Amino acid sequence: MESIEGGRMSQAQDESETVFATAAELFGLLSTPIRLKIISSLCRGEKNVSQLLGDIDTTQPNMSQHLSTLYRAGVLGKRRDATQIYYRIESERAAMLCRAVCTQIAAEMDPAADVSAEERLTPRTALRR
Repeated sequence: MESIEGGRMSQAQDESETVFATAAELFGLLSTPIRLKIISSLCRGEKNVSQLLGDIDTTQPNMSQHLSTLYRAGVLGKRRDATQIYYRIESERAAMLCRAVCTQIAAEMDPAADVSAEERLTPRTALRR
């Protein structure tokens, strides 16, 4: 009986490790402001690179590099229409995470917002800068 319970515990630990590793990978993927901006822009609908560059202040090569990273990770999907490539959100999970964190931080930065210390994601010192 103990070996079965030990086996269950080991399986639960393995699943827990997988969950944390997957979450860390997703947070790493979303760790650059430009990728968060890309996801935010595409939450409003499919866009090509030129349209994204109109929304986000960066160079075309930099934009392409980040789009490629997000596409390879499965966060974005794309389709070709003649010479244009259009990008869209493919992973609603990543978009929801981005939206939740950015919305929370924006609320914390709003001086009129009444966000308790327990609900804050960012330290108070970071908000005073």
